[in-house]
Amino acid sequence: MAAKPHVRLYTKPGCHLCEDAKREIAHAGRAGGFTFEEVNILSDPELRRRYANEIPVVTINGVHAFKYRLTAADLLRAVQRIRSSKTP
Repeated sequence: MAAKPHVRLYTKPGCHLCEDAKREIAHAGRAGGFTFEEVNILSDPELRRRYANEIPVVTINGVHAFKYRLTAADLLRAVQRIRSSKTP
């Protein structure tokens, strides 16, 4: 069985757009089609430099997928595209 796509949210405390993104990801996650990781950019100087005020950023399997805003439906479509592209 193929591994589930991995969704990573780059965020920091006090970011209201990040909270919105987190809610949408949680809503999409109820379908169980991906794994999820939240990364606080303040925990790493390189991430802090790279993303600064450009958050939230969402990657799927390490590939940039969303910046600032997303909906649960958008995320599920993106995850499905990833899963479909790996099906032989």
